[in-house]
Amino acid sequence: MKLYLKIWRQLNADSKGEMVDYEIDGVTEHMSFLEMLDLLNESLIQQRERVIEFDHDCREGICGQCGVMINGRAHGPLKHTTTCQLHMRSFKDGDTIYIEPFRATAFPVVRDLKINRTAFDAIITAGGYIGASTGQAPEANTIPISYETVEASFDAAACIGCGACVATCKNSSAALFVGAKITHLALLPQGKIEASKRVLTMVNQMDSEGFGACSNTEACEVECPQGISVLSIAKMNYEYNKALVMRK
Repeated sequence: MKLYLKIWRQLNADSKGEMVDYEIDGVTEHMSFLEMLDLLNESLIQQRERVIEFDHDCREGICGQCGVMINGRAHGPLKHTTTCQLHMRSFKDGDTIYIEPFRATAFPVVRDLKINRTAFDAIITAGGYIGASTGQAPEANTIPISYETVEASFDAAACIGCGACVATCKNSSAALFVGAKITHLALLPQGKIEASKRVLTMVNQMDSEGFGACSNTEACEVECPQGISVLSIAKMNYEYNKALVMRK
């Protein structure tokens, strides 16, 4: 398979970037998208050119580091699929593919396709945890929590923090990410003690990081590789308003 690639190249955060054309041959349908980029980088090394830098780690759809915009869509054409789990059988011989980094003020470009996601880390640090005594964990069956609540919490906890929701939102909102993290803990007995403090600090940190406001287009849910529901945003808003009332 021969492909024509248009890839964003940018030396650093302070330099001006541009789309650069590449041709690559010998791509098989069994390669992942990142393996295709690996193949291109091997040819660039042989030509003594600077390789294309991109984020990745586990390459198993777990870590959330590999996100890029592919033909204008976060993670590419398939639903509920990370970039590393996207395979080249989704493309045809002779296709032209546009590859860019996630675009958001809070996600500055580091180099090429690499972005800085530390804004997410700051939000988690602000309140995405529970205070619990150390020691032996209690028997799970003794915790009074229903199956439905467990499943809802687990669904929210599935968020891998890739940032696709931010990249696909016209406002660069992080509401789905923050909503998922707040919902995950707010539903559990262990998270209720600090629920009010958590939601206030995390939402305030989200705003201070420069993310935009949610306008309920639901594009974030469509592009989320884990299929996180926008109901998490509704839960976040409920918890936030409740915390404001309780604080008065």
